[in-house]
Amino acid sequence: MRLFHKMREQKLLSFGLLLLTLSIGIVIGTLVNTGAHAARGQVAAPDASPLHVPDAVQIGNEFTRLAKRLEPAVVNITADYTPKEASNKKDPNGDQGDDALEPFRRFFHGSPLGGGEEGHAFKHEQSGSGFIVDRNGYIITNNHVVEKMDHIRVKLNTDDTEYHARLIGFDRETDLAVIKIDPKAPLAAVTIGNSDAIQVGDWAVAIGSPFGLEASVTAGIVSATGREIPSAQQFQRFIQTDAAINPGNSGGPLLDIRGEVIGVNTMIATQTGGNNGIGFALPINMAVHVYNDIIRTGRVTRGSIGITWSKGDKPDLLKALGADHGVLVGDVHKDGPAEKAGIKADDIILAMDGKPIKDGDDLVARVAESPIGTVATFDVDRGGKRMSYKVTILDRTEVFKDRPEIAGLEEEEQQESKGETTAPAKFGIRIRALSDPERVNQGLADKRGVVVTSVDEDSFAEDIGIQEKDIIVSINREPVTSVDDVRRIQSRLQPGDAVAFRIMREGGANPDHTPRWNSFFVSGTLAKR
Repeated sequence: MRLFHKMREQKLLSFGLLLLTLSIGIVIGTLVNTGAHAARGQVAAPDASPLHVPDAVQIGNEFTRLAKRLEPAVVNITADYTPKEASNKKDPNGDQGDDALEPFRRFFHGSPLGGGEEGHAFKHEQSGSGFIVDRNGYIITNNHVVEKMDHIRVKLNTDDTEYHARLIGFDRETDLAVIKIDPKAPLAAVTIGNSDAIQVGDWAVAIGSPFGLEASVTAGIVSATGREIPSAQQFQRFIQTDAAINPGNSGGPLLDIRGEVIGVNTMIATQTGGNNGIGFALPINMAVHVYNDIIRTGRVTRGSIGITWSKGDKPDLLKALGADHGVLVGDVHKDGPAEKAGIKADDIILAMDGKPIKDGDDLVARVAESPIGTVATFDVDRGGKRMSYKVTILDRTEVFKDRPEIAGLEEEEQQESKGETTAPAKFGIRIRALSDPERVNQGLADKRGVVVTSVDEDSFAEDIGIQEKDIIVSINREPVTSVDDVRRIQSRLQPGDAVAFRIMREGGANPDHTPRWNSFFVSGTLAKR
């Protein structure tokens, strides 16, 4: 019994020691935990002041106000085309591609879409910029952004809607184009400035979509004016700027500090394809002339007096002939305005309407911009004697119709001037004018009709049954007598519009062995892209 009590006491003692040990552990843990909380509550940097974000107060300056006002009028343009032949054919837009030796490049952001086996055509897409000049949806951009494109889409910075645009007209010699969208409501338009007023050192601001990044704004200064570059066309004299412009800015506006458009961003000087601080914009004064011609007639008309001159003439030549400025006439075109007025080869043209002529480019620019039919007075040096002649300025394409390379015509237009032309229409056909013998053969005494020379595969025209050698007599009951008639009619049509062609097609022979021509309608609805 005593042994039992002893064992019981030992157990109680052991239990008591265990409780004491646990109690001591709890107390120590509590103290440690309390100490840790106390350490965390201390300030790590007692001599540092907390930072506070102030209330948002917009500072604002001329650039921010300019950007807010102009961004709604600057648009992003995306265009695509699908080559009809193998994809390794040269890009029809004339992009410089991999030629790293060519430093002057038109710039747009582009890439091929889709894929397939080698030799199969696939869609190419490219993007650029433009700016709204009319609240009804008329937009100026670069021709190389939209030329020969199957589809043109426009996105506004203030609207998520993607608008389908149609090409109103273009001018390859200045690389400008006019496109139109049909907006839901009147749009914000830019303010046009006067590029003749800008000076080297003036602020310049570019807005566009470089690399597809919409409404990007960059600023710099005007680095030079009247800049000539080797790859430019005759009528391109650029404003040079160091405002950062990159692929995708093409066709966007260059602005002065007042927010007025002074140029159309067109080209960059680069060895890498990106911005190197040298960009070129076509002066807005030239762009306005092109735009006004296009919205009036669908094409650009330039004046001429019918002379040629050598661009390689040196100032020493004029000095040797007793003049310090002017243009030495090289050739006077037969029956042209200058010849009829009395101007001769080797004359030196000194002034036009009393204003001195600096050089040949100056003369060409001023004559080209003059309204057709204007009578201008030219002061001429002939053998040391000063004479004056009144010359009527005529359409350059008419003056040099037998020399299309001087008239500035493209290959297709050169063929047209010779009566052999084929011209593209968005219906997917190529057409040409009928000759008088063809009209007689087909019984078209009223001079109606153009002949289809080819039909594109998978085109609207192929879908509705138009064939090569068909004669189009009318479109939507409007008589067709020329290629221009087709261009004019198709320029008014939009995706979703119904189109009816009256066609004449050869179908066998009459008893007298003359061709039998059948007349009928074909029709369809232009695809909504």
